Amino acid sequence: MSPNSWICLHPSNATQTTVSLDNRGLAYGDGFFTTMGVIDGQILWLDYHQQRLVSHAVALQLQLDSFSLLTVLKTHAKQLQQGMLKLIITRAEQEVRGYGYTPNTGGGSACEIWLKSSPMAITTARSLPLANNQSIPLQPTASAICLSSQIACLPPTLAGLKSLNRLDNVLASGELNAIKAQASQALKENIKPSIAEGLLRDISGHWVEGTMSNVFYQLVEEPVAKSSNRPHSQNNSNSNYLTQGQWYTPSMAQSGVAGVVRQVIIDTLSTSNNPVIIRSLQDEDLLHLSQLFFCNALRGIMPMSSLRLLSGEVVSFEAI
Repeated sequence: MSPNSWICLHPSNATQTTVSLDNRGLAYGDGFFTTMGVIDGQILWLDYHQQRLVSHAVALQLQLDSFSLLTVLKTHAKQLQQGMLKLIITRAEQEVRGYGYTPNTGGGSACEIWLKSSPMAITTARSLPLANNQSIPLQPTASAICLSSQIACLPPTLAGLKSLNRLDNVLASGELNAIKAQASQALKENIKPSIAEGLLRDISGHWVEGTMSNVFYQLVEEPVAKSSNRPHSQNNSNSNYLTQGQWYTPSMAQSGVAGVVRQVIIDTLSTSNNPVIIRSLQDEDLLHLSQLFFCNALRGIMPMSSLRLLSGEVVSFEAI
């Protein structure tokens, strides 16, 4: 497989580099994707990516043999050694006209499966220990900014999915890149701005996630909040950034993408003294933030030193 090229894994007799203009992912965003980091020939968080494949196929009524697919992905990961695998799964072309589709006898639609393998450095200079001898990359501290762009609220069957319908994130990323460009121009030097991510609201006004990541936060005064995660008595032996204080993360019940690393962190802390609490992040909370980090499957944890609000006010956080 050539670096940074797409191949069709299924159907196996498909043209290897050509996507039809009738492809439903292109026409309607009818499908989903997942992006996997690879280190030393191993896919990071493999079990969680498999859970995504299964849950998304069920939600979108697609026929998908996740076990056979994972076998193929492991082979490509060994060939890649270090970098990124991006998998796109779309519903196969349909005989019915328009948006509609006809499920196969098995109950779901046939799929087209596309894979791209990209060599790249996965930062591992700093990491935090997790259970089962695993660790998660920890990026250098940077800053974040609240964006005016908003993301869509979705019905329960679609909320949290990493579907191909990402126009709201595209526009938000464009806003963030424009802010970074303005910052660079203001410096009048070829210095990369320290702004790493933008915080996004959904159209109901709740702050939900970053342009390419999930968000976790702590509050100066921890409010009483209802949580679906009940505390456990077992202690977590890892004394690190993740286990210091009470972390919250917004719900994905009506908007946002339920990321792989988000779930890794929730599961990791589920047996600690302070399990993650699912709690909405609202305007009035922003001035009371004491810590904030973003996370995704390629970069791991991205701790923030500050957050610039829409008002221009800057909330600063303690260095880790």
